[in-house]
Amino acid sequence: MSTTPELDWFKSSYSGGDGDNCVEVALRPEAVRIRDSKDKDIRPLTVTPATWTAFTTLLGR
Repeated sequence: MSTTPELDWFKSSYSGGDGDNCVEVALRPEAVRIRDSKDKDIRPLTVTPATWTAFTTLLGR
């Protein structure tokens, strides 16, 4: 039995209809993980929630 909970990945609402060329994100209190939807076997990029918030705030400007 694994003690690591499964991640809930989601795509941006701005993603195209076919959904095969997107960035997916999984949010956790301790970390935010980001991956390419086309290659899910590559280890995701992991950043702190503060870094993710700063990044998305800049995108929203």
